[in-house]
Parts: sequence; C-alpha cells; structure tokens
Amino acid sequence: MAAIPITDTRREELRAALLDAADLLDRNKAGEVGDEAIDDYVDLAWLEWDGGKLRVTTTGRNICRQLIAGLAKPQFDRH
Repeated sequence: MAAIPITDTRREELRAALLDAADLLDRNKAGEVGDEAIDDYVDLAWLEWDGGKLRVTTTGRNICRQLIAGLAKPQFDRH
C-alpha cells in the first residue's frame, strides 16, 4: 500500500512540533510523539528507526537548528 502524500499544511504542523518530538526522544518518551506523527516524520526522513530506537536524522537535526535560530532572532515590530 502506498503512503498518502503529506500536505504542505501537515508538513508545517510537523515542522512546528519537531523540537518537542526531538525532546521527547531525548527523554526516551517516543511513545508520546504519537504513531501518526512518527509515521509522517519517518516518511519525511526527519526521524528514522535505528536498531529498534527512533532517532532524529541529519535532516531533522538541521530543521531543529533552523527552528532554534528562528526563535533566537529578535522580532521587530513594523509599525
């Protein structure tokens, strides 16, 4: 059975939640990420199974870095 393509909206939802998912993995709480999210993250190659353990891929780590950098940037009001 072919996987259902991930919509742009779903991709953005997953991107926004990736830091939390990575934190859960670091704390050995992968079960709290959710099966559907895990499947989608694996389909996007942001997470992968490694010897029965779920881990963040290089692509996933790069996205996390981008998210962290975006949080660190000051937000200027354009009034």
